[in-house]
Amino acid sequence: MSMYHPQGLLRPRMTALCAQESIYNLLPRVEEKPVKLPRYISTFRPSVKHEIEESRAPWKTMGPAKIEVPSPKNFLQKHSKEPKLLQRKQDEGRKRMLTIPPVPHVTDHPLMGIQSKKNFMNTNAANVIMGVAKKPQPICVDRRQGDKYLLETSGLVPKYINKKDYGLTPTYVIKRNEEVKKAQEEYDAYVKETLRQKAMKRLSDEERESLLQGLKKNWEEVHHEFQGLSVEIDTLPKKIHKQRLETQMKQLEHDINTIEKHKIIYIANK
Repeated sequence: MSMYHPQGLLRPRMTALCAQESIYNLLPRVEEKPVKLPRYISTFRPSVKHEIEESRAPWKTMGPAKIEVPSPKNFLQKHSKEPKLLQRKQDEGRKRMLTIPPVPHVTDHPLMGIQSKKNFMNTNAANVIMGVAKKPQPICVDRRQGDKYLLETSGLVPKYINKKDYGLTPTYVIKRNEEVKKAQEEYDAYVKETLRQKAMKRLSDEERESLLQGLKKNWEEVHHEFQGLSVEIDTLPKKIHKQRLETQMKQLEHDINTIEKHKIIYIANK
């Protein structure tokens, strides 16, 4: 049989009392509040706010700022929104009354005793005897069950080949072909004229001789100017002038040799 010490049962309770009545608990404690960090504010907040204010469209969600309020005198009346019929003019009603015959009077009596002497039976019999019999419509049967249809609309009757204009070219096609032919002739004439204008022209003997004499005369003038240059070429303008004269003389000599070498010369029109 097991036994428990009385101090063993009181040990947890004593521990709790000692924890509450500790001398350290008598000292006043300073409550430490948690330090709250400052809220983050972007440096671009003013510029973004300015851009939003500029790009915001007015009256987009709440409507216009000021609107004319309806007057209390113009209140909604009964049957004001129902569709209204157009009023009929008096002239139209008067015309209609003139076309309708008047109502017979009480004292008016219809005509009585009018009889026709026409014999409808003999008339109908004569019309049947003298009338032309109605021709039956031609039909076509293509199945043994007896299915039939009209022969005229079946496409089996040669109806179109008996027309007067069958096999002839339509008028609009002839007109179109003439227009195409005329346009082709105009284009050919334009091309021919263009080639004639751009064709090369042969230079005659007189023109060739005059051109040759003119080139030789120009060469003599340039050569005379070249001979008049100073012996000492010591400045840049003098060198440039001498090179220009030499270039002109070489070009003139080349043109003269080309014309003297070829007796027949063609000139292309630009």
